Amino acid sequence: MIIELHLLQSFPVSNLNRDDIGQPKTATFGGQVRGRISSQSLKRAARLLFGRYGLDPSETGVRTKRLVERSATVLRDAHGRDYDEAVGVVSSALLALGFGLDRRRNTLTEYLLFVGNKAADLLAEYSERDWDRLAADATARAKAAERKKADAGEEKKSKVKPDKHTLEAAARILDASRVVDVALFGRMIADNKDFNVNAASQVAHAISTHAVVNEYDYYTAVDDLQPTDESGADMIGTVDFNSACYYRYANLHLDQLSINLPGDTDLVERAARAWLDAFIDAVPSGKQNSTAALTPPETFLVVVRDAGAWNLANAFLKPVADSDLMAASTRALFEHFGRLRQFYGRDGLRAVVAASVNGDPVGFEPSEIASSRAELVARALAATKP
Repeated sequence: MIIELHLLQSFPVSNLNRDDIGQPKTATFGGQVRGRISSQSLKRAARLLFGRYGLDPSETGVRTKRLVERSATVLRDAHGRDYDEAVGVVSSALLALGFGLDRRRNTLTEYLLFVGNKAADLLAEYSERDWDRLAADATARAKAAERKKADAGEEKKSKVKPDKHTLEAAARILDASRVVDVALFGRMIADNKDFNVNAASQVAHAISTHAVVNEYDYYTAVDDLQPTDESGADMIGTVDFNSACYYRYANLHLDQLSINLPGDTDLVERAARAWLDAFIDAVPSGKQNSTAALTPPETFLVVVRDAGAWNLANAFLKPVADSDLMAASTRALFEHFGRLRQFYGRDGLRAVVAASVNGDPVGFEPSEIASSRAELVARALAATKP
């Protein structure tokens, strides 16, 4: 079973998601340049809201390279270990578990790990249990470094294939069977594919329903203590921005979510509700202090289906060109969905729920229209029940 979420959201002057030169991200679609917000940016914005919608911190995860520092702090505070020595021991623990360390800074892992919030505590417990052996390994590595033999190539060789006992410890540390955001967005660990998790949610890059041209703001700042007989700005610069109405799409495969969170139907249900609410409210944080582009979505369409999925971006293959972009985009979205539903039929569609801040959606039966966000969410989730 799949829940699909389609949103139209208009942002005023903003730079929510920047590219490598600081400009708002764009994409060419339908032969025209569109504003774009990356799926990664939207997923992070949603993840940060899970706690607001009923998930406990122990049920969510963290994406980090700083497990060494976090676990060393636990060893210091909970077990009275010397922090610097603990850093070496935890580093040895990660190497023993089959993970590499950053070549330039060995207190960081080689790449970001997506783990539960309890992972640092579990890694600290493993390090404490095998302290003597891991401390000896840390000493040996330190001596090798002093002899300038621990170069990047040797560091890679230090990653060994863990034995069964060590793999069991790694499985406990990386266990994601109750970590909702890992279950939703998946995880890939190159060093051991057994710890990979297939994502239950797919998230599209948001694109503007119309053509955009990035603009820039030329700003100046004056020193508040500047003498009155002096003039001129003490700081000048430019900030890139655009204004756009975006189409956003995401889906949630409930069967995969149940696989990723096995044996806990309550957590699956709460995760689905948190996913739906969080994605409605997800707004990236880029340049928000200087733009306050905190506008909510105005058009909603939720589809619950047994199989298949429809990204409705092709509703905007021809860019919308109208003075009322939201109204025209809403009309294009709903009409496109109506044509697809008429052509492909209604088989497998458990529920269709539409809503619009600006009035009743056109082209939907009265039973398919929600009058509020709360009703929209409630009816969508009710359709997922057996």
